[in-house]
Amino acid sequence: MDQTSETDLQDRIRARAHQLWEQAGRPDGREDEFWFQAERDIRETDELHDKATAPPETILPG
Repeated sequence: MDQTSETDLQDRIRARAHQLWEQAGRPDGREDEFWFQAERDIRETDELHDKATAPPETILPG
């Protein structure tokens, strides 16, 4: 992953973590919890997107 992609990923995780934190009522001391949940959410979404947009598998005659 290049630096731009990594920065974009971190920005998306940060935004999602902030959203989760606000939805939970802005509690103190749970930053790691929201960060890790956001990271899981973003990576899962990216994985689903990659699968949905991948070209179909080519089956070669055997």
